[in-house]
Formats: sequence, C-alpha cells, structure tokens
Amino acid sequence: MNMSHWTTYESPLGTLTIVAGSGGISGLRFPGRGSSLDQAARRPLDEVTAQLDQYFAGERQGFDLPVDLDGTPLQIGVWERLREIPYGATVSYGELTGDLDESVFPDGLEPYERVRAAAAEIGRTPVPIVVPCHRVIGADGSLTGYGGGLERKRALLDLEQGAAQLPLATAG
Repeated sequence: MNMSHWTTYESPLGTLTIVAGSGGISGLRFPGRGSSLDQAARRPLDEVTAQLDQYFAGERQGFDLPVDLDGTPLQIGVWERLREIPYGATVSYGELTGDLDESVFPDGLEPYERVRAAAAEIGRTPVPIVVPCHRVIGADGSLTGYGGGLERKRALLDLEQGAAQLPLATAG
C-alpha cells in the first residue's frame, strides 16, 4: 500500500483510519482492522474528512477524491465497477461479475467460479465507502459479507436509501 500520510476520522460507524499517498487515498480501515502506523506520518486529510462528513450527513452522494487503487487486472476491474454503482442502488455479485470484461479473469476459470473470484476481490476493496463495496448484495437481496461487518453495511445502505440519517460522531 502506497502510504505517505494518514489520519483518523470519527464516523458514525466508529473510528476510521484513512491512508493516503501521492496518488490519492489508498486505504480506509474500519475499527479493529489494520496495523499500527507511523505516528510521524499522521496529518490532517481535510478534503477527505469534509466529504465523509457530507456523506454521513446525507448531503453527498458521490466522492470527488483521488483514489490510488493498485492491484491485479481483476481487482482493478472489480473496484472500478463498484465505483459505477449509483448512490442508493445495489447490484448482486452475479450482476457485477457479468459486467466485467472476461479478460480480467485468470485463464481457465469457469463462469461459475468467476462470481467467487469477483466476490473475493470485492472483499479486498482497500477504500470501502469511497469505493462502495457495500452496494453489492446476494442474488436474493440478502446482505452478505462486509469487511466492516454486516451492521455497518446495513447502516450505509439505509443511509443511502433514505431510511436513516446517521448522526455524526463527535470528536472526543
């Protein structure tokens, strides 16, 4: 992961750790996820935190931030497709996989194996929320795995579908 600096952000979902490098945000970690970071590299990321404030207040539907996504062709394909899912909408793992160019999958991977491969890469999304991996659900509409936990996935979907407005956590 390309890291030149980082900060924490007090969100309604808990304290998020945001990592950024010269190319943009390269990581967003939920509480309990991630390793210790060099305290000397900690500095404010004002534009990121301002946009997160707006998002959690229900005032922002998309992020206008540089994101530094580094990965395999499959990872990049999945993460770019995630960024195309509209605010408030969801797609199934199968729908998302069907939208990907076949060339991003490893040779010899059977079609039924592609959904699992794409799902694994969704689970590795390095900048969740900004890259909205929470908008992918099971074919039957069920909530399935989320790195931040299913309760956070439900909260993000509820926020985007107008079912809830998350109160901003106060810095303490």
